[in-house]
Amino acid sequence: MNNGPSIWNLPPSTEQPPPSSDPTLVWIHVLFNHGGFLSLIGTPAILAFLAFVFRIRWLHRHRQPHGFGRTALIYWPSQILITLSLLPLLSLLLLFNGHSSESHGLVPAAILMLAAWSTGLVLNKNEHKYEIRSSDLLFLFYLITLLTSSIGLYILKTLLEVGGQLPEGLFVPAYRSLGWFVVMIGLAFVVEAWPRTQTRVQIESRQRDHMTAKEQANFFSRITYHWMQGIVTLGATRPLKGEDLDNTTSDDLRSHVNYERVQAFWERELAKSKNSGKTPSLMLANFRAFRGRIAFLMTWRVAGLLLGYLPSVMLGQLLQFFSDYANAKRDGTEPPSVKVGLLIAIAMMASNVSATLIFTNSMEGVIDLGIATRAAAVTMIYRKALQLSPAARQKSTLGEITNHMAVDADKWIQAANFMPFLITTPFELALGLYLLSRQLGWALASGFTVFMIIAPLQTRLAAFMTGFQETKLEFMDARLRLMSEILSNIKIVKLYGWEDAFRAKINDVRTKELHAEKMLATIRALLTIVFSSVTLLMGLASFSAFAYIGGPGFTPGKLTPQVVFVSISLFSMLSRPLGMITHMVRQTIAVQVANRRIQGFLLLEEIDTTMVERLPRPTVARVGSKKRKEEFSVIEIQGATFAWAKEEKPDAALENESNDPKKNIGERQPLLSGSSSSVATPLRPILSDINLSIPDGSLTTIVGRIGQGKSSLLSAIMGEMYKKQGTVRVFGDLAIVPQQAWIINATVKDNILFGKPFDQELYSRVIFCAGLAPDLEMLAAGDQTEIGERGINLSGGQKQRVSLARAAYQDADIYLLDDPLSAVDAHVDQHLWQHLIGPEGMLKNKTRVLVTHGIHHLEHVDKIVVLKDGLISESGDYLHLMKAKGAFYQLIRDFSAVEKKKKHDNGSSEDSTADDEDRKTVVAEVEEVKKDGEDENTGELIESESMAEGKVTMKTTLAYVKAMSYHKFLFCCLFFAVGQCAHVGTNLWLRFWISESDARDHDGGAPRPISYYLSGYAALVLVFLMCDIGVNYVTEVVCGIQAATTLHNRLLTRVLHLPMSFFDTTPMGRIVNRFSGDMEAVDSSLPEECNDLMAFVTMIIVSLLVISYSTPAFLFMVPPLAFAYYLIQDYFIKTSGSLKRLYSVSKSPLYQHFSETLSGVATIRVTRGLRERFIEQNEVKADTIVNRVSNYVLLNRWLQIRLEFMGASVVFATSALAVLTADKLDPSMVGLALSYALSIINFLNYLVRTVSEVSNLLVSVERIEEYSHKPTEAPAITGVRPPANWPQHGKVVFKDYSARYRLGLDLVIKDVSFTVQPTESIGIVGRTGAGKSSLTLALFRIIEAADSYWAIRSDPSNTSESFLGDIQENVNPLLANHDGGSIEIDGIDISTIGLQDLRRHLAIIPQDPTLFAGSVRANLDPFDELQDADLWQALERAHLRDYIATLPGGLAFEVAQNGDNFSVGQRSLICLARALLRKTKVLILDEATAAVDVETDDLIQKTIRSEFKDRTVLTIAHRIKTVMDSDKILVLEKGRVQEFESPNKLLERKSSLFYNLAHQAGEI
Repeated sequence: MNNGPSIWNLPPSTEQPPPSSDPTLVWIHVLFNHGGFLSLIGTPAILAFLAFVFRIRWLHRHRQPHGFGRTALIYWPSQILITLSLLPLLSLLLLFNGHSSESHGLVPAAILMLAAWSTGLVLNKNEHKYEIRSSDLLFLFYLITLLTSSIGLYILKTLLEVGGQLPEGLFVPAYRSLGWFVVMIGLAFVVEAWPRTQTRVQIESRQRDHMTAKEQANFFSRITYHWMQGIVTLGATRPLKGEDLDNTTSDDLRSHVNYERVQAFWERELAKSKNSGKTPSLMLANFRAFRGRIAFLMTWRVAGLLLGYLPSVMLGQLLQFFSDYANAKRDGTEPPSVKVGLLIAIAMMASNVSATLIFTNSMEGVIDLGIATRAAAVTMIYRKALQLSPAARQKSTLGEITNHMAVDADKWIQAANFMPFLITTPFELALGLYLLSRQLGWALASGFTVFMIIAPLQTRLAAFMTGFQETKLEFMDARLRLMSEILSNIKIVKLYGWEDAFRAKINDVRTKELHAEKMLATIRALLTIVFSSVTLLMGLASFSAFAYIGGPGFTPGKLTPQVVFVSISLFSMLSRPLGMITHMVRQTIAVQVANRRIQGFLLLEEIDTTMVERLPRPTVARVGSKKRKEEFSVIEIQGATFAWAKEEKPDAALENESNDPKKNIGERQPLLSGSSSSVATPLRPILSDINLSIPDGSLTTIVGRIGQGKSSLLSAIMGEMYKKQGTVRVFGDLAIVPQQAWIINATVKDNILFGKPFDQELYSRVIFCAGLAPDLEMLAAGDQTEIGERGINLSGGQKQRVSLARAAYQDADIYLLDDPLSAVDAHVDQHLWQHLIGPEGMLKNKTRVLVTHGIHHLEHVDKIVVLKDGLISESGDYLHLMKAKGAFYQLIRDFSAVEKKKKHDNGSSEDSTADDEDRKTVVAEVEEVKKDGEDENTGELIESESMAEGKVTMKTTLAYVKAMSYHKFLFCCLFFAVGQCAHVGTNLWLRFWISESDARDHDGGAPRPISYYLSGYAALVLVFLMCDIGVNYVTEVVCGIQAATTLHNRLLTRVLHLPMSFFDTTPMGRIVNRFSGDMEAVDSSLPEECNDLMAFVTMIIVSLLVISYSTPAFLFMVPPLAFAYYLIQDYFIKTSGSLKRLYSVSKSPLYQHFSETLSGVATIRVTRGLRERFIEQNEVKADTIVNRVSNYVLLNRWLQIRLEFMGASVVFATSALAVLTADKLDPSMVGLALSYALSIINFLNYLVRTVSEVSNLLVSVERIEEYSHKPTEAPAITGVRPPANWPQHGKVVFKDYSARYRLGLDLVIKDVSFTVQPTESIGIVGRTGAGKSSLTLALFRIIEAADSYWAIRSDPSNTSESFLGDIQENVNPLLANHDGGSIEIDGIDISTIGLQDLRRHLAIIPQDPTLFAGSVRANLDPFDELQDADLWQALERAHLRDYIATLPGGLAFEVAQNGDNFSVGQRSLICLARALLRKTKVLILDEATAAVDVETDDLIQKTIRSEFKDRTVLTIAHRIKTVMDSDKILVLEKGRVQEFESPNKLLERKSSLFYNLAHQAGEI
């Protein structure tokens, strides 16, 4: 039964489109033939209805109501407006009642829209109930509804004008109803899209659920990055702070989340490699971890890029409009409607905006992937460093691993911006070439041939880049390794006067690094030349072929504005993917190299946790009777052999390896720095056939000469060595006190608690037993006093007692104590023994294994283990070993003062006296704590890193320009200008070609030969190529390398001559950051960005001139546009500068924490719960960097959206103005202007971002310059030069001398006056903190006389411009006069001579024996001034010749960084050999024998007495015995001279301080 035509089945229109110059009528006719309004408006409504229903069901199933209620100002207006919008739809249905079949789909469209928006009301209610932000689906449907309904309005209006196809009398009512619908939906859309950040619901959700601003932002705010506006505005008004960025990081970017994601796939790769035998790929693991997001983002990125080509296609239509307009005007016919031209202009703008939104958001996604990958890499590197085996630790240095974090991991962020072009570039090239082929036909083949000829060049150059990149990173590793080592031991470098030697060593590596960088820059310049000019060469070839054979049947083609300028526009579009090939290849190579380096590190051998069986301590073995102790052993070693190397190598192989020059670049530092492994050499077993059983609760000591394996035995118990055979079982938790105390940059309390819960009773007891209570009472901030990096503001004894307190607080079952008593004085030794370590100490019920060089406590221990040559030679209690009368008996008989006296009175009558003395001692140590001057109110020592505010100053910019030289900079600017003029000239020549050919054709004149036009075009292209070659090479290679060289040399020279007080208060990570990240920016990134900046500036200037010339009306838009761009740039740069500085500052804590971790890696591994705590800290610090980088990336996207919107406005303005004045313009000139207008979008965007990037990179220059202008210590050489053989006699005179460590601090030496006669031996004694070491520092002018000229001028607080220059050679000696007294050596006031002359004429064996990476020879004679025979003789006199002779290579044997393949005692002997080689009359021994056994100590003292008998010797010693035979004793107390007489006279007076000290030491 037929009830008439259905409204859903529309008859096709049979009318033909009316003849008209308006093509929109044709489009309307096509639409009406394909569903009419039903297709236009109804189809989106059906899809929206289905999506809304699905979304409502999903919310009910997967979400819980948030409970915050609704935002009334958003919810109710949107609901009301949607409801009101339904009324016009109902009116449409009523209007067409009975005429529905004639509505061309308007009625069914209205019904579907009514259903969709009715469902939208329900969805809006549910979104506000379950979600914090507005609905993305509603936003999109609002937008689509507005677009389709607006088109419907335009169609109705057009039909009304021409008399269309709707029933008479329904046009106006239908137009009004649809118009009111558009208005209501538009208002509702504004409410929905309006950005908001401070609604009640948002505030409460941030407080409860910690939602980020992005998570709360609506769709419009997210795609336009308006949610970043708060941070941008804040950054423009004041410098941003770290807390301003809190809660802005998405969970998807956090380190732990991404570590777990990547680690899972890395483990799969490792499993596959075991089965297949192939090397696992970290790159594949990363890609597979994020493959879903990569596929999604690449799809959108390709869509955005392809959409970006629409404006060029529409340009062809617009130029056709101008050609038709000009032809109609010339022929006197009706020109095309201006409306058509304006619609094309609008379409161009819309496509630009759409492409920008899609591309920008996809770009954010891919860079976020780079950030996530970097975060995962940093965490994987950190965790791996905690698991390295002994052999792996020998292969990886602190500098190398820090480089993996600082440089290699960062490559992922940089590459994320360019690697997607590997996928998108083929699509762009294919589309661009297709569109060009439609313009040029087969002529494009010649242009494509040019590209195919040039492309292999890029492949070849890329291969070279890979090699040079790896070489550069290798030398960069070596440089940072050296720099880290120097900074770690800067005091030793200054004491020896070795600044020049190390500067030369670093400069040698730096020269090789810069050579590799120069080659990289040269290749980059060549690649830039190729791909910035390739489009011109392709254009030249294509236009030449088109002019000759571009017409039908290979006849000459006619160049028209449409052909030329659409082609130019497309070639310009192609220049982006072609130009990006350079960056893409470079970044891909860089990330591949970096990834291989990280992968190599991750594949290093891990420690075998099965070498030691770690078992819980059984409860039945609780300490009880002595019988119980004997029944159960908590440490059992049976038939075990241990070594530091996994495989033993033949001696010949070792000889060759040690002499391999390539190996000398990479001196290896074991990461067990601070664990005090007494590794004689890692190439043979250290301990053999070890059988040892240590009972529960016992006190066992391990004794033996230096280098016998005492510390190695502790390492073996911890599982830090390779176990060749045997078994090791440990029952219970371990705590370690290393020989060199491991102190982190934190408060005293944090260093003791170390993450354990605070227990006041236990804490107070630990503080007392470790002798720290008086310190905390005297300090203004108490236990909140900050300890500097590596415990720099603590004495050696204080560091060791903090380390002991930490171990005691851990409440472990077993304590491994590696000679902790060697660093303290005798009376402190007694306190620690009595209250902490000994049989009646706090740890009396714990198992204690004590390595000691002292013998005075041995009779009170349960068991003594004697090591000799890696074997246990004797074992038993004291009486048993004495009865055996073996080597131990001989040692005690010869060296024990106790045995000589038979029994020293240690009864209860002296206990109280000892306690009183201990208290005095500890209080005295406060003087030493205050020497490095923590703030007396806050306890802070290390200040927060200073950060400049606002924009980078012009002074910084000029500093960089000056570093490259002004004339070279001006030369570059001139070359850029000439090159861009030549580039514009090529396009103007093409316009001339078109115009003149048309004129000759129109006038009937003879055409010029094609060769005339082509030769002119080719000449201009050649000029541009020559300029491009010159400017790229000069900018990146010549200027860039020169600037990098100048800035590095200035920084290095200044840092090496900064005063010691600067290093005391500045974490090493901050300084290394200048030499790593900041220097890398200056080496590579800044020259390239400066090159781009100058290029974009000239391009934009030229483009604006061309547009203004062709469309004069555009001149009126230039001032407001320029002002708007300036505002955005200024607005952006302030914020980006703050973010960049925050990013730079945030890296130092990560590297500092990493350095501290590697120093104490053994302690972290062995202590329960410590590993997890440090990993968590690392992730927190890594997440801080993620936060800074992420916000910086988002800020760039915020900028890109706004700039490209403005660029689209420029295109629209140019197009619209040209359309409106079409009757006055030349089509060829319009084509030229529009092609430049399309290009200027990218140019302006790149310009502002490049200005910002240059500004941010100049932050690195600013940071380098900051340290390059710090006040230095006194000059190396002055006008007063001592004689070459000075000092001839060695007479040292202190005259009323006072000194402090920094301005504003208390004096540490107070009015000291005494005279040391030539060849006298002076023993300097005093309680810890009395000023003994300070006195030696004053001799070397590490500290200056109080209030003297240099004390004031070199103080770090002096922020004025340094008056020194780099090194001041001449200083008026009168300026050095001061009120702090003087020191004279052989009659010369040392304050008047240069530091180099002073320090190289004195000798010292320092308190901390330090070796540097390199050969043994280089450690003895860094300036290569002596013969090998002299070195061997010095080693023999230092009792070390035999040992060095057994090492592979002898003097050429490679010393590991920090000397970690020598024991501490062996290092002391090498330092003694250094002193023997330095032929000077004054020798200072600063606690030189603290780390050696008594037998070796006796040998050293004999050597000193015999070898230095004709020299003045000043000896500081903990052991009173070592100074008992001195000519005089200098007793210091609180920085003053208390006694200065011969030891015999002082001992005769029982009231003397020296007598008390000797009495406590058991020497009397």
